[in-house]
Amino acid sequence: MFNNPFIKQLFASFLDLAPILAVVLVFQVLIIRQPIPDVGSLIGGTLFVILGLTLFVQGLEQSLFPVGESMAYAFARKGSLFWLLTFAFCLGVGAAIAEPALIAVAEKAATIAANGKLIAQTDAAKAGYALGLRITVALSIGLAILIGVLRIIRGWPVYYPVFFAYVCIAVMTPFAPVEIIGIAYDAGGIATSSITVPLVTALGVGLATSIKGRNPMTDGFGLVVLASLIPAIFVIAYGMAI
Repeated sequence: MFNNPFIKQLFASFLDLAPILAVVLVFQVLIIRQPIPDVGSLIGGTLFVILGLTLFVQGLEQSLFPVGESMAYAFARKGSLFWLLTFAFCLGVGAAIAEPALIAVAEKAATIAANGKLIAQTDAAKAGYALGLRITVALSIGLAILIGVLRIIRGWPVYYPVFFAYVCIAVMTPFAPVEIIGIAYDAGGIATSSITVPLVTALGVGLATSIKGRNPMTDGFGLVVLASLIPAIFVIAYGMAI
């Protein structure tokens, strides 16, 4: 039975989730000292999470990882820098726009902005703010992936663009509205989630593998950190502009 790849992944997902369940149960029973509410729903929800994680990982291994790597190989063989960078930018924008976490946080940020009187208390104003925030983050992710791909091609050390991004964030923060700073700092982490990270990682590793003289370990990784930092710069600028 355990020779089945799906069953193996199901068991692995359970082991990944077990420490979280243990922490919650220990604090609920021993620290808070209250009975666990609705045990049936807790068990059912846990099973759904385990199944969801298993299906998600299987989907990554069978679709997103192979697609990202194969397209990186294809563009490297084609030898067109323009189309490779265009693909990297569009991939970053498309993946970020589709991130469920970014959609949810953008809507929450719009509500907070309205309550803080940064925008009008209307549905149209909130929807416009949320959409603007999502587009801003998506464009920044696209630019981050483009820079990361160019870094792999040129062989630049990863810390060059990382240090530059940190300097930009430090210089811009004192001039940004207080209400936007926390959102800006979290934007990159929110946008580099379940959809973006697998695609970006597969692209970077595949590209570094296919280019002569590049090491997948030292050159293939590093795209995600850029995708985490550059959105902060864009969102701070967005907050200063509105």
